[in-house]
Amino acid sequence: MRRPVPVLAAVVLVLAVLASPFLRAEFGAADERVLPPGTSSRVVSERLAAEFPGGGGDTLTVLVSGADRAAADAFAGDIGRLGGVTQATVTATKGASSVVTVAYAGPLNRDLVLDVRALPAPAGAQVLVGGEAADVEDRLESLGGRLPYMALVAAAGTMVLLFLAFGSLVLPVKAVLMNLVSIGASFGAIVWIFQDGHLSDLLGFTPTGDLEASQLVLVLAVLFGLSTDYEVFLLSRVREEWDRTGDNTTAVATGLQRTGAIITSAALLLIVVVGGFATRGISFIKMIGVGMIIALVVDATIVRALLVPATMRLLGRANWWLPSPLLRVYRRFGIRESAGDADGGPEAPQPGLVSAQSPSSA
Repeated sequence: MRRPVPVLAAVVLVLAVLASPFLRAEFGAADERVLPPGTSSRVVSERLAAEFPGGGGDTLTVLVSGADRAAADAFAGDIGRLGGVTQATVTATKGASSVVTVAYAGPLNRDLVLDVRALPAPAGAQVLVGGEAADVEDRLESLGGRLPYMALVAAAGTMVLLFLAFGSLVLPVKAVLMNLVSIGASFGAIVWIFQDGHLSDLLGFTPTGDLEASQLVLVLAVLFGLSTDYEVFLLSRVREEWDRTGDNTTAVATGLQRTGAIITSAALLLIVVVGGFATRGISFIKMIGVGMIIALVVDATIVRALLVPATMRLLGRANWWLPSPLLRVYRRFGIRESAGDADGGPEAPQPGLVSAQSPSSA
């Protein structure tokens, strides 16, 4: 409360450093390398790739419909000239449809899927690309296309509920931003550890150079909910003190002091629960556990104990700003725990206003 600017600047710098690796995140899908070394299925896949190069690995299945066999053969020749392709052969023909099986060297190749789809199709024909690499490419495209809508719904729902709970337009926006900061720091650490391979020996996994995208969406959803929980714990008591005293600085300091043990205990409990994930042999399950542990530690210490109070101290009475039309909505539909909430918060200290959870009311 005495030095909000230095605290805010230092915390933002630390969180920016933690989050920065996420700017170079690469997304992919799980393969045999997510399994512990020596696992039977992983050994088989590795030996096939090593002993039968271009023949024992993944393939693309290309369906050419509406063209004769000669046109399909010519199209297979075009595919065979693409980089990374070791063989492209028409393996089946039925009527005007042909199947081209494409073998390629190296791990799952999503770029090759895009290259094949970009080739001009034979005249009057339709070309469809399948196979594991195509499945991954289409899954990532689907996730990427829908993720903004998920984020919009989550943010909008959170802001509406926090507005109804605390009678402020500023605090819900701040809460969503704090959640994103906390999650960004966690995701940056995930990239540094699991994509780049740092701590791989300590944690016992094989780095693949990318991240399993669907698991990150799961982590994002869970962490956003947990971060909002912590914000509600803190703001509930801050709002109560604001209604009682009308002093923003006192309300923030007292609210943090009274809820700190609850937030810390909740974070420790969740760390114990998800810590089991971090000990698993499958690397993307380990990623969920480690990422959530980092996010919980960052959220319960740096964000809630330093960043949120410093921000609220600087905002002052603006924390409780509400336009008149929304004030009427809050008075009618707001979720109120104390008598002072009924008018959207005090304009000046009101010593006679007693908290619903104060010793006298108890």
